[in-house]
Amino acid sequence: MSETTAASGVPQRATALAFDMGASSGRAYVGELSAEADGVRTLKVAEMHRFENEAVRVGKHLHWDILRLLQEIKRGIRKTFQAGYSPRTLGIDTWGVDFGLIDEGGELLGNPYHYRDPQTERLIEELSERFGADALFASSGLQFMPFNTLYQLYAMSKAGSAKLDAAKTLLLTPDLLTYLLTGVPACEFTMATTTQLFDPRTRRWNAELMRELGIPETMFLEPVAPGTRIGALSDEVLDELRIPPVAAVAVGSHDTASAIAAVPAGDEPFAYLVCGTWSLLGTELAEPVLKPETLSLSFSNEGGVGGTYQLLKNIMGLWILQECKREWDESEAPIGYPELVELAEAAEPLRSLIDPDDARFYGPSDMTSKIRAYCRETGQPEPRDQGEFARCVLESLALRYRQALEQAESLTGRKFAGLHMVGGGIQNRLLCRLSAGAIGRPVFAGPAEASAIGNLLLQFVAQGEIADLAEARRLVSRSFPVDTYEPGDSGAWESAYSRFLALQPSPGSNASPASET
Repeated sequence: MSETTAASGVPQRATALAFDMGASSGRAYVGELSAEADGVRTLKVAEMHRFENEAVRVGKHLHWDILRLLQEIKRGIRKTFQAGYSPRTLGIDTWGVDFGLIDEGGELLGNPYHYRDPQTERLIEELSERFGADALFASSGLQFMPFNTLYQLYAMSKAGSAKLDAAKTLLLTPDLLTYLLTGVPACEFTMATTTQLFDPRTRRWNAELMRELGIPETMFLEPVAPGTRIGALSDEVLDELRIPPVAAVAVGSHDTASAIAAVPAGDEPFAYLVCGTWSLLGTELAEPVLKPETLSLSFSNEGGVGGTYQLLKNIMGLWILQECKREWDESEAPIGYPELVELAEAAEPLRSLIDPDDARFYGPSDMTSKIRAYCRETGQPEPRDQGEFARCVLESLALRYRQALEQAESLTGRKFAGLHMVGGGIQNRLLCRLSAGAIGRPVFAGPAEASAIGNLLLQFVAQGEIADLAEARRLVSRSFPVDTYEPGDSGAWESAYSRFLALQPSPGSNASPASET
């Protein structure tokens, strides 16, 4: 579609505003489609606002400060207009699983629980024993993780939560924030699939399971597809910010779904790694893979954009290194990530390895002590300094990526030529290079801000500027650089991979941070 034209006759670029919210920070990005030149357009993205997202502990529980996040979103909107942009639409993507409850009068019933809240401890085991792990998996296609919405709601039901009795509507985090801006409740498809209460076979809510567990089934709205217009910003928000009308779009509201939408792949099947605090490695499919092997290998089937499903595995990710850095920053002179990577570069290769998904690494605090203990228990030398700790974590992640990639190939019968890495973690060039070495194939790294870009792409679909996912990915390929990392010599990596596999729990044990937390 060609660009709109202002009264002055000057072409106006199609513009959208994306809020990309992670577990530790949030960002606002404005995106503009360039003027058409010979039928070719590119996407330009600029950061408008950045803010912290910190959990708040109240008594025994951990919560999100949802109203402060709402206020930061409003600041991002105001800054965007003050900078001279006029976005037609905005969209919000966040982490999955968490939610707020809305009462009969439309009011929010308290601050939402944080996914690391301890209320769900041991509930995976309880429900797996009660219903059978195979049956529970078949009804959702989701990897058993302690923070899944299912376990959060069941914990509230067991505790006799008055919030459940008073709730009329459950809104997952991006839908909740959109509701607070527009007054329009909605449930976006990709977020719905993170709950473990959505059946991928029927593409409907699992009402029978909800009734069994005392979870009110009437709280759940019918999911809408990514790229659906939800409603306009409310009059109150427009008056407060003194801006013209803006429409809200349900994008790929789960940040993983938006990130995968921005993978600059061609028409051939591809494997991706969304790299950040968590790492998510998988491939895009037309239908979920619900066979027993999917469960035994701890893979998930999560909704994607364009009616797709994402067969993926959650891997602990850079959380481990982030916690090490936080520990060093509190007890020693603060160190930046570039300096830490330099130290890791200089450290001895493949000296010590860990299983990043060992349950001990799931929680915060004392991460270096946990790594030392793991190495002692497995008969390996302990890391001695920051460089060795960082090298240990990064090489272990790279080897875990290889294992997950090979497992994805086993589940799908596909062979992938390389691995597309997107997300903030690709700014760690050492991790990209190590990953190429470990998998023995090229790594294609970029773009870094994939979730925000995917968010913008879905808004342009809603605006009628982009036809579909294939066109969106071609736009990404034209607009953002991709760095290629070649694998190099594989000898040392093959030996290290054998050592790494020896550290793994036996197949079928389903040992993971989820199952042991």
